[in-house]
Amino acid sequence: MTDTDIAEKVKTNTRLKEPSMFNVIYLNDEQTTMQFVVDTLIRHFDYDDSSAMEKMAEIHDEGAGVVATLPYEMAEQKGVEVTIEARNLGFPLQVKVEPA
Repeated sequence: MTDTDIAEKVKTNTRLKEPSMFNVIYLNDEQTTMQFVVDTLIRHFDYDDSSAMEKMAEIHDEGAGVVATLPYEMAEQKGVEVTIEARNLGFPLQVKVEPA
């Protein structure tokens, strides 16, 4: 066998699988301020003012709300960032990450 024969038998798998998507979910509580929720939606998830207000109202009324759907690593990172910010300000806001 020559080097050419070997090279011809090697196949490359170039199919890429799209990453699984995960929901970032805020859970309502009675201590985290509505303004803090709005501010984090704007800063961490690029909501505009009116969309952030609407999403905050949904979370407040329904007890929870999906704020973003992202690949796992991004969803987890955003959840951690918001949770750390909440704890630093004394808020018990819970953020969950679940498969979409």
